Amino acid sequence: MGQNAGMEIRPLDGVRVLELGNYVAAPTAGRILGDFGAEVIKVERPKTGDELRNWRLYGGDTSMLYRTVNRNKKSITLDLRTEAGRGIVLDLIKQCDVLLENFRPGMLEKWGLGPEVLNAANPDLVITRISAYGQTGPLSQRPGFAAVAEAVGGLRELVGDPDRPPVRVGVSIGDSIAGIYAAFGTVMALFQRERSDGRVPLPQRIIDVALNESILSVMESLVPDYLAYGVNRERVGGRMEGIAPSNAYPCSDGFNIIIGGNGDAIFQRYMQVIDRPDLAADPELQDNAGRWRNRDRLDASIAEWTRLHTRDEALQLLEAAAIPCGPIYTAADIVADEQYKARNMIQHFPVDVGEPEPKQVGFTGIVPVIGEQSLPIRNIGPDLGEHTREVLSGLLGMPDNEIDALEGR
Repeated sequence: MGQNAGMEIRPLDGVRVLELGNYVAAPTAGRILGDFGAEVIKVERPKTGDELRNWRLYGGDTSMLYRTVNRNKKSITLDLRTEAGRGIVLDLIKQCDVLLENFRPGMLEKWGLGPEVLNAANPDLVITRISAYGQTGPLSQRPGFAAVAEAVGGLRELVGDPDRPPVRVGVSIGDSIAGIYAAFGTVMALFQRERSDGRVPLPQRIIDVALNESILSVMESLVPDYLAYGVNRERVGGRMEGIAPSNAYPCSDGFNIIIGGNGDAIFQRYMQVIDRPDLAADPELQDNAGRWRNRDRLDASIAEWTRLHTRDEALQLLEAAAIPCGPIYTAADIVADEQYKARNMIQHFPVDVGEPEPKQVGFTGIVPVIGEQSLPIRNIGPDLGEHTREVLSGLLGMPDNEIDALEGR
């Protein structure tokens, strides 16, 4: 069942997950479940594996993106296009608690692995499905990646400057949010199964996560503001609409800092720090609505002050007055940060990066923290098919010669 790291006890120890997922969304859900103790068996295509293995590959044969998203998992290779591969999946399903997948709707059914078939093999199985638009509705059969979902979900329209076309955030945020919802939905279904006196009906064990809906769900009051007031929110660059002053500001040494001074009491202290008591006393600026109307004037005054100071000087003065602020970190800053170190948020492993010797590489720790520090990562994303023999032999009792034949040896 679940694997422990030393004496660590994790909430999902004993849960076994079969992941039929590529790219980011379903693997993110599997990664979260694995982080907290689930044994996650990732099924990959023979020879090529998950396409993420080659994304942002700068050296070696497996990208750090794959190693990150697929940590705390086992990798086996099966060809789901073959009867033998599908048969092994059904045999594994009997030993699992969760099936996690992000194929286009209808693909599992086409392979003869639809929910009814899976349920016949394991009547307690939780089936978590991630797709572009969900398993039902007029768009359910349409393919789509996170970039499209972020647009349809309303996020893309709000990212960037108002005088330029919408831009994308620098990570696959749509996939990641969907993966988090999928992990949460899976745990809910497992909890319901645990509390139930009898078997939970199949429809309640199918978790249906849509990328576009995952984005829509974090869009705050976008839709209610439109329906209640006829307001269409617009791009506002580094600001957040209706909240001021909160933005990025330039410093004398070429760095920028983030300052959030939009609370009423905070604003008063903030203006004293930047030597603008006149703004603190201005009747028009005593509430957030007034400050938003005057956001350009405020940002210009704040930037005039920050340009007189280096990043560290400005942050020190602001922090002394308890003004929420911070530097804009790069990866190098994150690695050197004492706060991340104190909470074990960068964990190092030897990794093949295409050099003569493995290199010590830091990976982001496990969130949320249980205890005072991140739980240790048990293993980074595995090599392709690294655990095929272990899983098929250990769980299914498959003899070596059958495994050899399956692997084409």
